[in-house]
Amino acid sequence: MKGVTVKQPGGAEQLDYREFPLPEPQAGELLIRVHAAAVNRTDIVTREGRMDYAKNPVLGVEVAGIVENANGHETFQKGDRVMGLVNGGGYAEYAVMPADRAMMIPEPFSFEQAAAIPEVFLTAYQTLYWIGKLQQKETVLIHAGASGVGTAAIQLAKQYTGATVIVTAGSEEKLNYCKNLGADVAINYKEQSFNEEVKKATNGQGADLILDFIGASYWEKNMESIKTDGRWVLIGVLSGRNIENMNLFQLMAKRVQLTGTLLTPRSDAYKAELTKDFSEAIFPYFQEKKVAPIVDKVFSVTQASEAHRYMEDNKNIGKIVLQVP
Repeated sequence: MKGVTVKQPGGAEQLDYREFPLPEPQAGELLIRVHAAAVNRTDIVTREGRMDYAKNPVLGVEVAGIVENANGHETFQKGDRVMGLVNGGGYAEYAVMPADRAMMIPEPFSFEQAAAIPEVFLTAYQTLYWIGKLQQKETVLIHAGASGVGTAAIQLAKQYTGATVIVTAGSEEKLNYCKNLGADVAINYKEQSFNEEVKKATNGQGADLILDFIGASYWEKNMESIKTDGRWVLIGVLSGRNIENMNLFQLMAKRVQLTGTLLTPRSDAYKAELTKDFSEAIFPYFQEKKVAPIVDKVFSVTQASEAHRYMEDNKNIGKIVLQVP
């Protein structure tokens, strides 16, 4: 089979589509004939050599395809349309997936749409509910609202929880898209001080929950934007990891709960339980078309380098998907 690997840590030009041995599923695993895989920031960080948990030489953490070998599993059989997280190996013609995190693809969705679900919707669900404890009618501030996780989080917060959703994004096109997905307040961070806009939108109280992909440069404004006793979940550090002259007393004075998280390096057991909980809670919303994956652009897997550059240029609204011929 063919798959995408990294010749050496570096830029998108280091991606190489070449031959690999067909993966062999072990007990409790499925062999998937991949029809589509999605691109994630995790893949870029792995390509650059900044993550040490990527053991599979083939990139990619989520796929959609058809079960080629169910390996004796009772729930799935050959020919089933499934999607889910894999431990690397997604950018390939075949991939191995733990059966306990495989999800049947909802009928309305193509393989390309299905590939856009697992990583971002599981991350959004985890950060909003398992970690962020978002409650009915609370207010959530979602940074990078037009990103894959952002578009998923907007829909879940609005449809599943009836939350007031405030988002930030960097263009009117992205802001309008976020509003169409259900965002109540959309802030252009390039033209407005989002902390001031959040205070206006919440009568000076601040947001109950913040989903933060940005990191260092947003520290002070996030601190001003969060409500006393608020929850703050750090999902990414796009603006940097280090904060100078950080005042920890601000956290104490507002009694802020700050939690950092990454999904990809979590244990197999954690991902399986998250997948089960998410499927039971959210799949009815997929079936009723209240929630849907957002696919921005589809590339061939042979164009993985172009897909990575597209993400690095922050051009996408929603997910970037690789189609596997």
